[in-house]
Amino acid sequence: MAVVGAGWAGCAAAVELARAGYKVTLLEAARTLGGRARRVDTDRKQLDNGQHILLGAYSETLRLIKLAGIDHQQALLTLPLQMRYPPNTGGMDFAAPALPLPAPLHLAAALLRAKGLRREDKLSLARFSTTARWMGWQLNTDCSVSELLERFDQTPRLIQLMWRPLCLAALNTPPERASARIFLNVLRDSLGARRRASDMLLPRVDLSALFPEAAARYVTEHGGTVRSGAKVNGLRSIEGRLWQLDISGAAVGGTWSTYFSGVVLATGASQAAALLHDIPDADTSALCGQLTAFEPEAITTVYLQYDAATRLELPFHALLDDLDSHQYGQFVFDRGQLDASQAGLLAVVISASGPAAAQPQELLAEAVAVQLAVAFQRPELGRPAWFKVITEKRATYASAPGLARPANATGLPGLALAGDYTAGDYPATLESAVRSGVAAARLLQGDAVQ
Repeated sequence: MAVVGAGWAGCAAAVELARAGYKVTLLEAARTLGGRARRVDTDRKQLDNGQHILLGAYSETLRLIKLAGIDHQQALLTLPLQMRYPPNTGGMDFAAPALPLPAPLHLAAALLRAKGLRREDKLSLARFSTTARWMGWQLNTDCSVSELLERFDQTPRLIQLMWRPLCLAALNTPPERASARIFLNVLRDSLGARRRASDMLLPRVDLSALFPEAAARYVTEHGGTVRSGAKVNGLRSIEGRLWQLDISGAAVGGTWSTYFSGVVLATGASQAAALLHDIPDADTSALCGQLTAFEPEAITTVYLQYDAATRLELPFHALLDDLDSHQYGQFVFDRGQLDASQAGLLAVVISASGPAAAQPQELLAEAVAVQLAVAFQRPELGRPAWFKVITEKRATYASAPGLARPANATGLPGLALAGDYTAGDYPATLESAVRSGVAAARLLQGDAVQ
């Protein structure tokens, strides 16, 4: 079996196939495994191409991380659900208690203790949760998140401090353009599920080490092969029984063709469309149309390095963003509290970052540093020793209402599709990618049995 693409979806498919006893060849065009959630080597130090938060609800991701040999209790910092702004910034302090209260009592306790919310804000949030549970977290007709919040009579302050940042963090799409149905799915499996499902999990190791590199080791330990720097240029079906892959790159010494009984195509959507379009004697036009219809959304992470003694009160804080005032940051993470080797390094995340990414990097970094200095009332944060701005231009797709996403099945025997853009309950998240990879692997196992 072959898996084309070693992002999180491809690595999940490869591990699942290896676990089932197949010899897997995992092919990745880039040198570093992980796709759009990976480690990058910069002129300063090794960084991630974006700061991520996982959720306790990410059951498949946590299962495969463990299967690949990573102790997620060591690799991830677990925090109770929270939305905590720096003091005296006009934000709020909302955090589920550390005590193991059962759901939904832990959320009720957090709401009662929350600071910075008025009585009408708290009643508004309680009403939302109660109504959503009564509805089974489902909508008959999709609409935007903004429309949903208006329908649920959410207060402007609660939208600003809670719902908008949650929507941006989960869907990487502004509420006015984001799918309410997908947003409710995320809330259902976190706020509406067991207590630990709402936990926030912050990586202590780089994103390539967290799963992709461990997945590669798992594949090789189970008799498979992993080749980075190997680009698949073409696919063709051989009598409906085998797939021929045309591969190029330094890893294969030029060009190379080989045959597999099954293939998981786990590249980005546009790359998958290009490969599918060129398959001889196959009508893939409808599928390619779906794959090329996605609207990309960027995520920018601004890394700011300070003296190693610099530390925030919490591992991460929410920030009040305001484009008109050049306040771009939405969350800031103290990397030193996650990894001692990164002491003094702060990572500021800007989701749906198109307008911010259009700024010159020096001006964006300066604006973010000033935003931190003002928010925390610490002038020294306005003067970092160095900065690095990393923008993943195609980090996700816009999770719009009614968006048609392709199935894992391509309609071609022995060829399955995997990626966070395939049909599923979740938006473009690590869990969505992993679930898709597992589903694609199981499709191929079913084809092999037939």
